[in-house]
Formats: sequence, structure tokens, C-alpha cells
Amino acid sequence: MALYCAISNEVPEVPVVSPSSGSVFEKRIIEKYIIENGVDPISGKELRLEDLIEIKTPPIVKPKPPSATSIPATLKSMQDEWDALMLHTFTQRQQLQTARQELSHALYQHDAACRVIARLTKEVTAAREALATLKPQAGIVAPQPTHAAEVAAGPGGAVPIGMSSEVVSRLQERATALTQERKRRGRTVPEGLVTPEQIRSFLTLASHPGLHSASVPGILALDINPSDHSRLLTGGNDRNATVFNKDTEQVVAILKGHTKKVTRVIYHPDEDTVITASPDHTIRVWNVPTSQTTVLLRSHDGPVTGLSLHPTGDYVLSTSSDQHWAFSDIRTGALLTKVSDSSGVSLTTAQFHPDGLIFGTGTENSQVKIWDLKEQSNVANFPGHVGPVTSISFSENGYYLATAAEDACVKLWDLRKLKNFKTIQLDEGYAIKELCFDGSGTYLAVAGSDVRVYLCRQWQELKVFNDHTAAATGVRFGHNSHYLASTSMDRTLKIYGIE
Repeated sequence: MALYCAISNEVPEVPVVSPSSGSVFEKRIIEKYIIENGVDPISGKELRLEDLIEIKTPPIVKPKPPSATSIPATLKSMQDEWDALMLHTFTQRQQLQTARQELSHALYQHDAACRVIARLTKEVTAAREALATLKPQAGIVAPQPTHAAEVAAGPGGAVPIGMSSEVVSRLQERATALTQERKRRGRTVPEGLVTPEQIRSFLTLASHPGLHSASVPGILALDINPSDHSRLLTGGNDRNATVFNKDTEQVVAILKGHTKKVTRVIYHPDEDTVITASPDHTIRVWNVPTSQTTVLLRSHDGPVTGLSLHPTGDYVLSTSSDQHWAFSDIRTGALLTKVSDSSGVSLTTAQFHPDGLIFGTGTENSQVKIWDLKEQSNVANFPGHVGPVTSISFSENGYYLATAAEDACVKLWDLRKLKNFKTIQLDEGYAIKELCFDGSGTYLAVAGSDVRVYLCRQWQELKVFNDHTAAATGVRFGHNSHYLASTSMDRTLKIYGIE
């Protein structure tokens, strides 16, 4: 509804209404009228300025007076609009160029920040490793200067001195005692051994990534102290071996001395001593409390590929890519015997039989060979694998031998019948790095693309652990299989068990 002023008869800019007559007026006009006359111009009654009531209406937009009333005026208007458009476009281009420069600068700053973050992350990782190393300082004895007590063979390998009758007698006595003990035990399951159902319920209890350097990642070997199952030994790509206490979660010792990666490790069952091997052609015997090498063995002319401690605890068996196996005294550092493989191929792994009179070796050309230690002769061969043999393991019962190669299968051999009685075929491309029977011969663990546990005799898969982010390289059972430990190229040591 349109409002019109009762005096001017035009649409008022600020309309007000008179309560006396109810008429609408332009405010400025009626105010002047009231000041001069003091009454309502329509009703003639008295009216004051305070009595006027304003009406709220939207503001009136007055139409522009027509300007383009001719062709020249229309053309000028269009030209003005075009000029304004060009000015606006130019301004927009300037703003776009400024925005591009700011974006480029921001991207450069982001890239620089990413590089700084990467460097800081690397420094933090290194600092954490240093902290993990320094944290258990109370348990690590500062390295002492190497003494003359360290025994080392001459450069280029030692000369075998032969196995004396005294050595052979010791080997035979130990084998006889172990055989009698095994017969006395029979097939009795050790008291307290974890059941298959409990194995199936194993979970990851701990993961330790700080045992070895992150700059050269990868843990390559693992062993557990047979007399103190809380202590674990690892060998890494960083050329160090580390003794770790899983209960206190502290590093006990860091053993530095090898010039190349540590690929084989053994924890002595009766002493606080460890043995390590490396592609640097050497085997080192270490005293854990002092973190020092006590014996340095140079038994080979090539990388050491296999290492196994004799049940006497005095001698070590080693294999190498120099196509020889060697039997050395870890007390004196003497090389007792060194025998060449007649096939002329590199040896890849070695393991003593539980009695210690025979042992097995793996070769580059897929063969598993059984040797008589006293006679120093090859007494049996087990063909059937494809690719280099990566691991062999004797069961504690003395009857079974498990072998693996780069053919994604585990072969089980009966040493009494000298034949393969079972083959566990894994997924195609599965890389098996290590096999390990538990101390009772009840379970078999496989480390490779993952970690698996099998029940012996039935050879039934009980559990698969997929926690590692890279290939698993080592696996060991704790006392009575109460826990399982594994290492990996992802630089972690993982502990599995029941919560």
C-alpha cells in the first residue's frame, strides 16, 4: 500500500501519522506546520510535535534521471562501462599474480619445513638409540683396552693342528652322556611345557626397536641364553651384537669389533660368553661383563655363513663361502680341523646334532649334508631342495632334522631312515630365513615372511605372527616355550607369549 502526504500529495521520505486525524504527512512539512499553527491541518485540533508517530517503511530508491537519451550518450555510457571493466580485469590480474607469488613462497617454505622435519626426525631417532644404549649404563662395563689375552689366528687363516685323542675322547664322553640322558627321558613331556592351546593364544607382549642402529637397519641373528632365558643376544647390520634383558628391558652389553654385519650369534649355555660370526671372515668370542673379545678366530678365507656350538661348550663349528667347514677351540683359539666340501660349492649354514658327534651343513647348490665329526667325513646327503639352503635345525629327540631353502618349503628328515618323511609347503615366494625346534622337540618355529609355529609329529600349524613389517630373520623359544622371540629386518625384537 502506497503512502501519500496529505499536504504535498507526494510519497513522503520520512512518513509520520497524526493521532488526531489519522492522516499521513511528510515529517519535515508537518513539523513546520505545527510550529507555525499548533493544530492538525486536517482536523483543526491541537497537535504537538511529540504526538506525531513515525511509520517504519523501507527506504525509497529514487530512479535515476534518464541520461542516455541519444546515441552519443548511449555510446559514452557503454565506453565508460568498458573502461571500468578493463580496470577491474587489470586489478584482478594484479591480485592473481600476487597470489601466485605468495603461493610459490608458501610452497617453498613448506618444502624447507619438510626437510627440516626429516632431519630432526633422523636426529631424534639417533638420540633415542643413544638413550636406549645409555639407559642401562649401570649394567654395562666400559670397554677396556684389548689385552694380550685375546687369541687370534694369523692373517689368511690358521693352520689346523688336528684333533687329538684327548679331544676325541671328550667328544665321545659327552655324546654318550647326552644319549643316555635322552633315553632316560624317553618321550616324557617336560613339566611346565606350554600346551598347543596356549601357543594358539600367544600375543605380542613387547617390541624393542632400539637395540641396533637405525642408520643401517636390520637384525640378522638371534639367540637366547639357555641358563638365563631373560637374556637375549642379537646380531645386526650395524656390525654390532647386543645382549638384552627382556625382563628389565635394558641393554646389558653392546659388542663392537666386527668390521661387517653380524650374521650368526650364539649364547654360551654355561658362561656369560657369546660367540659371533661375520662376513669379515672372523669369529669372535666375547666376555659379556667386559664387552671385550677374548678370542678371535680366523678359521676361514671367506665370509662365515654358519656357526654352531658343540655340546661340550668348548668347541665351535663354522662354515664359510670358502667351501670349508672348521672345528675350533674357543678356549685357546686353535683351529683343530678344517675340511673342504668335495662338491666345490659354498657352505651356507651349519648345526650340531644334539649329541655332538654328527652335524649338518647346507650348501649353495641345495644339498643338505650330514658329517661325522670324528671321522671328518660326509656320511649322508639329503637332496630335494631348490636354491641355497638357508637353515637347518635338529630336534632334541635326535631323530628329526628340519631344513629350508629358497623354495618356500620346510622338509623334515628322519635320521634313522635317512629319508624325507614330510614337506611343509608354504605360500609361493615365502622366504624362510631360520628354523628352530624348542628344547623339548615338541614345537617347530619358522621365521621368514612371517613367524609360524608348528606342532611336531602332527606338523600342524598352531600360530602365525604377522607383526613384523619386514622379513623375520631369527626365532627362538624361551624356557618350556613360555615365550617366543623373533627378530626382523624392521630392526625390532618382538616377544610373544600369554598376557
